[in-house]
Amino acid sequence: MNEWILNIVTFLIQAAIVIGFATLALLVIRRGKNHTDDALTLHTEVLNDQRDKRHRFLDQAGRGDKKRRGRWRARFSLRGKKAQAGQQEKARPPVEGDDSEQGAGPRVWVLDFHGDIQASATEHFAEEVSAVIRVAKSDDEVVVRLESGGGLVHAHGLAAAQMERLAAAGLATTVCIDKVAASGGYLMACSAGHVKAAPFAVIGSIGVMAQIPNVHRLLKRYDVDIELLTAGKHKRTLTVLGENTEEGRAKFVEDLENTHRLFKDYVAKRRAGIDIEALATGEIWYGSEAQQRGLVDSVQTSEAYLVERMAHARVVCVWLEAPRRLSDRLGIALARGAEGAVVRAVSALGATRWHKH
Repeated sequence: MNEWILNIVTFLIQAAIVIGFATLALLVIRRGKNHTDDALTLHTEVLNDQRDKRHRFLDQAGRGDKKRRGRWRARFSLRGKKAQAGQQEKARPPVEGDDSEQGAGPRVWVLDFHGDIQASATEHFAEEVSAVIRVAKSDDEVVVRLESGGGLVHAHGLAAAQMERLAAAGLATTVCIDKVAASGGYLMACSAGHVKAAPFAVIGSIGVMAQIPNVHRLLKRYDVDIELLTAGKHKRTLTVLGENTEEGRAKFVEDLENTHRLFKDYVAKRRAGIDIEALATGEIWYGSEAQQRGLVDSVQTSEAYLVERMAHARVVCVWLEAPRRLSDRLGIALARGAEGAVVRAVSALGATRWHKH
């Protein structure tokens, strides 16, 4: 009986803690919604300087001079803090004719695009493109480190249009794919003047797909009727709740084929000489295979390419970031905690294969 009471008390305490954290989270989120300062912050990082700092530090470590290495660490730590403070500013248009920090040689502007199904990074990416176009010179290059497995057609089409703006501004463009640029991701990648891929990066998937669940038979079993009223013969082709027809299915497939045709035409126009009919089957290839088929121009990682460019140009990484409110930080912390728990659980399950009991 005492053990049962102890369990009940423990449960109540745990429930109170959970409710307390939930209440705190709601209060923080509500406070965050009232925060009106949503101005983006422009960040820049000169990769040449970062590389030189690491080389000097490693050189001192290799020489075994701990005292001198400590001085280098303190020196560059202070310099890094000052640079970070100076390089972060509220996003604003550059001042016309201000060339004091542009340098005499060519520059490489590095942008990152990490895509999801909705290509939600497009808004920031578009503003980054606008900022670079405003200050870039004719001999500058823009490198986009791209990672996207595809998603909504219109969303990735808009992201690809941002790549087209760079070319229209007369800038040399290079897309580097380290992991994946498939479907809508490849739609973006092929817009660049030169496409690089890591040896095992996933490339291709030039195709279109759609899937829609239908619960009409389940509803019919319980005598639930669905009335779907439309004005226009093809306003709605397939539905989730209503009864689908062969005519509706045929129209839906026709729309998919039309989207696929536009996708193929877009790629074929930008990758001259490829056999688009043979490649637009929805298949994927790894980097070296994609090069053989003309989908990419060279096989190389983004890190290796940028190191090469640092020998001849000033390489600057540029990104915009919204201010992180307390609610955002709390959400990120909770998400990371949940993700870490899942990863540890999966790792533990995998490790049981190697342990004998």
